[in-house]
Amino acid sequence: MLTLTRAHGTEPEDLHIGRRAAVTMFFAGYAVAALAADATPIHTPDDGLIVEAALIPNGAPKPLPAYVARPKGTGRHATIIVVNEIFGIHDYIKDICRRLAKLGYVAVAPDFFYRSGVNLPAISDFKQIMPIVAQASDDQVDGDVKATSAWIKKQSFARPDRIGITGFCWGGAVVWRAAMVDPDIRAGVAWYGHVEKLIMRAGEVHSPVLGLYGGQDQGISQDSLAAMTKALTMTGKTGSSIHVYPDAGHGFHADYRSSYNEADAKDGWARMLAHFKANGVV
Repeated sequence: MLTLTRAHGTEPEDLHIGRRAAVTMFFAGYAVAALAADATPIHTPDDGLIVEAALIPNGAPKPLPAYVARPKGTGRHATIIVVNEIFGIHDYIKDICRRLAKLGYVAVAPDFFYRSGVNLPAISDFKQIMPIVAQASDDQVDGDVKATSAWIKKQSFARPDRIGITGFCWGGAVVWRAAMVDPDIRAGVAWYGHVEKLIMRAGEVHSPVLGLYGGQDQGISQDSLAAMTKALTMTGKTGSSIHVYPDAGHGFHADYRSSYNEADAKDGWARMLAHFKANGVV
């Protein structure tokens, strides 16, 4: 089982100096707007891994940047697309990628907000962050997800038929939509992503999704989760389900935030891995 160590921030050796693209393309540190003063975030070293930046063709004037972590050596691996929260690609998302890579996955975290040209993790005011996030339309983001899976299928280190997706908060909703619109996605795990606008589209879910939610989440109602569960059942999507942790709030997996719930985060992580394994993303 993967053993994770803890640290208060990223150390210089986390990303090798020789990999300058990966160092300079993404924010070094945790999202300023949400970092708890007393946080002790999980730190996963990159020994045994290749950590690099990629530029993914997506039809835009500038290609989609992505943070990639994968096991060293030859061979093809199942791949997980990792979708960030509203803060973009910062140390928490990068660490998620390294955790998955330590388990034998290729992990790819696209920077869905790159078109704004703004370094989102460095912004401390939520009121400045939200308008930037709103510029990334559903259609645009869904297109970027499909471009990412298409790129993955062409890589010599990836199994083209074993692509999964997981995402947190804003990224959780992206996961639900990806399971509807991207035929290359084999399974998804959505961490506390809004479902209100997606309930009527439950019948479009073609890949099984596991939703992980907090019973104390003040932004996502239990009624909406119940309605989504009913809609999935009514449309025969028996492979998809929603699990609610009664004592957890929003962001319970985010170990750099005050909302972190260690027990539920660990259980959710185990459920995520089991869901991917059960659906052939392994």
